[in-house]
Amino acid sequence: MRYLLIVFAGICCLYGCRTVSKEQISSAKKPNVLFIAVDDMNDWVGFLDGYPNVKTPNFDKLASMGVSFSNAHTPSPLCGPSRASILSGKYPHKTGIYGNGQWWRPNYPDMVTIPMHFKNNGYHVAGAGKIFHHTAGFNPPDQWHEFRRMDYDDPWDRESRQNYPWTEVAQKPDWHPLHGLPFSHEFDWGVIPGKKEEDYGDSKTIKWCSEFLENYDDSKPFFLAAGLFHPHMPWYVPQKYLGMYPIDEIVLPEVLETDLDDIPEVGQKFAAAHRNHLNIIRKADKMKEAIQAYLASISYADAQIGKLINTLEESGKAKNTIIVLWSDHGWHLGEKDHFYKGTLWERSTRVPFVIATPDMKNAAKTCSSPVSLVSIFKTLNELCDLPELQELDGSSLVPLLADTKTKIPALICYQKGNFALQDERFHYIQYHDGTEELYDHSTDKNEWYNIANSGNKDLLNKFRNHIPKDISDDIPGKSDFEFDYQMYSWTRKSN
Repeated sequence: MRYLLIVFAGICCLYGCRTVSKEQISSAKKPNVLFIAVDDMNDWVGFLDGYPNVKTPNFDKLASMGVSFSNAHTPSPLCGPSRASILSGKYPHKTGIYGNGQWWRPNYPDMVTIPMHFKNNGYHVAGAGKIFHHTAGFNPPDQWHEFRRMDYDDPWDRESRQNYPWTEVAQKPDWHPLHGLPFSHEFDWGVIPGKKEEDYGDSKTIKWCSEFLENYDDSKPFFLAAGLFHPHMPWYVPQKYLGMYPIDEIVLPEVLETDLDDIPEVGQKFAAAHRNHLNIIRKADKMKEAIQAYLASISYADAQIGKLINTLEESGKAKNTIIVLWSDHGWHLGEKDHFYKGTLWERSTRVPFVIATPDMKNAAKTCSSPVSLVSIFKTLNELCDLPELQELDGSSLVPLLADTKTKIPALICYQKGNFALQDERFHYIQYHDGTEELYDHSTDKNEWYNIANSGNKDLLNKFRNHIPKDISDDIPGKSDFEFDYQMYSWTRKSN
């Protein structure tokens, strides 16, 4: 049997929509896996209708080949904990990995991740770009047979030797920052003067992955991970992608001036994070320019994915390859008076996600059941008939390809004790102090009106029953360890 699986953004990919026995799978050649990650991408892709006339033909092509999940959510709306959760198959509240400053390996030396599991089970495992969190210490080399580190388009802003020990720091160019606004780390956008598209970091990542596909000898099934940094800031892109979005055609997100009036204190705090960037943009009257740059970064990422998929098809390997395409979390662009990720509202949690096989009967169908990206591990285990691991969270998504439904809400965690739940209609939030929010997406798609205090006792109790009771403390952070980046080893500091 032949397999092509695609999991988009936010996550994409699974086996087939027919019921397939393990005996059939094991008797056939093991499927390859192409595991594609994009960064900070919300639902602004064509097949999710998150933004009018967004140019994402390759994301949309993948959606047309399989089942798209319109209600897919990140395990955590921040890069480090989201990726640790997806790649380990364990929720943040189980591991205590809540932030970007917590290395998983020294805290969990025996943790088996997706690439390691494939490596341990006969696959040739390769990767490039951003798969785990992008700073040093999150991507141990023993995860891979071969891996190409990502190139940064802003090496002058990578001076921290702890975070970027392998990056040659360049002198800050005279034109920096391109947007002409007060600058802080990664907060910039525009076209880098004199830089060709093939010289951008993500272009180099895709070139390496494409060459792998062209040259791999198929001696063993492969697991290939391709990690795109766009549309993570800085939003540096070639001019042609900005040109796709004329500034006078930019549509600003809908906002409500009193949106935060009914938000609990913890939610207010999350919304206030990085608001200085939003205030700077608004004061300079550059909201349309910022949104143009974000859209251009999405289309640039889309173009790179198109190149990779074309190479896969031309190589002849597509007929036996599972493709997983996902985003680690969403991104606010002024909604909730916020310009960042790191909230429990849908703008920060909802991601694109698609699954397809060459002979899929449900191609171009949409599944509205709530799903969490933490389920990728179990899904790939089933699709590739790998040994099951104990204590993985989530559930295999393979049954959903057969047009089945699930009523289990998707769980999202941000920092210790803060959770959100999304079902087919409602979005529920419970903060660590017990305060709550509830939104009815059938009447309030923008989540403007918190109805948690409007007599919805039975509905609230239904969601409360799904909130985890056992919550891990934060694991030790970077300051608790000495990290030897050359040996890729850690020593716990004495108290």
